[in-house]
Amino acid sequence: MIRRPLRTLTVLIGAAAAVTAFAAPASAVPALNEAAGPATLAAAQQKLGTSLGAAFAGSWLDATTGDLVVGTTDASHSAGIRAAGAVPKVMRRSAAELKKIQSILDNRTAGLPGSVAGWYVDAPSNEVVVSVVGGDPAGRAWAASAGVPVRVEQVKSAPRPLWSVVGGQGLYFDGGACSVGFTAYDDDDHYVITAGHCTELGGTVRGVDGTIGRVARSSFPGNDYGTVEVTHSDVSTPPRVDRYEDGTDVRIEGADVVGVGGRICRSGITTHWQCGRVEALDQTVNYGNGNVVRGLTQTDACAEPGDSGGSFVSRPSSGSGTKLVQAQGMTSGGSGDCDEGGTTFFQPVKEVLNRYGLTLEKD
Repeated sequence: MIRRPLRTLTVLIGAAAAVTAFAAPASAVPALNEAAGPATLAAAQQKLGTSLGAAFAGSWLDATTGDLVVGTTDASHSAGIRAAGAVPKVMRRSAAELKKIQSILDNRTAGLPGSVAGWYVDAPSNEVVVSVVGGDPAGRAWAASAGVPVRVEQVKSAPRPLWSVVGGQGLYFDGGACSVGFTAYDDDDHYVITAGHCTELGGTVRGVDGTIGRVARSSFPGNDYGTVEVTHSDVSTPPRVDRYEDGTDVRIEGADVVGVGGRICRSGITTHWQCGRVEALDQTVNYGNGNVVRGLTQTDACAEPGDSGGSFVSRPSSGSGTKLVQAQGMTSGGSGDCDEGGTTFFQPVKEVLNRYGLTLEKD
């Protein structure tokens, strides 16, 4: 059987009285602040909001002190709020009034300018805020024409849906298709790691839902790894690998090496999730035409063209919940196929992490 890199060569085209229920000696009521924890704060906010009824004007944590602040349109409720452990603040508009203003905007989406990034209730300022990209006149005009009191804020850019780059999914170059291996970071920059015979194609690289970025580094032959820098802000890089029809994604928790005889699995766009065992470490492989690669791991997990660069991981943990795995490497090449079986080699991921000073992504 002929050994070859597994890159495809096909060009491929995101109620006021009830407040008294909280009255108690101040010394007996602990202060409600960030240290109380989310569950305690949520219960207190709900209870106070219900008790204040129509006078409730929202609640929030003070960014400086961490104290829970509760708004009310009736100053007579301040003592009850304070007795409950929160800080009272008298506001002009109730939470219900602010919600009504927001609902009016929600019902005016026909003809909504693209420069309007969204709107929300700003509880601390007791206002409804409309976000407009760059202060665009059309966006400001839309906000003013609603006939309700709003504050317009200028934002730098419009929001976009986020999509994830996940191990084993498609990675498309101008001239070929491969698979995502792993995602990693260096300071503030994020990267996709894949096979070097894929990144040698260079240029702009796309994923399943759009453009990811451009090839940053590439090493082939000798080694078989490369990186794509994530430059698009709508791309997220979770530490996950797609198991396709075999189950939910697995999560990378480290990169401990599986030795000879150990169970491993791999993921790629062509043959999806396939498993097997490690047969040899540190193998030199000749792909022909002078393309010799050293330091590969041999396995009996099958793969086919298009699977190149895809994730090799340890066998997923058993039991319920999220399956955890150790990153092993990126599919390089092999012989045979998934009908008859074959041999597949992977480039250990630790080498590229050390070479480029990268760290695997974490949750």
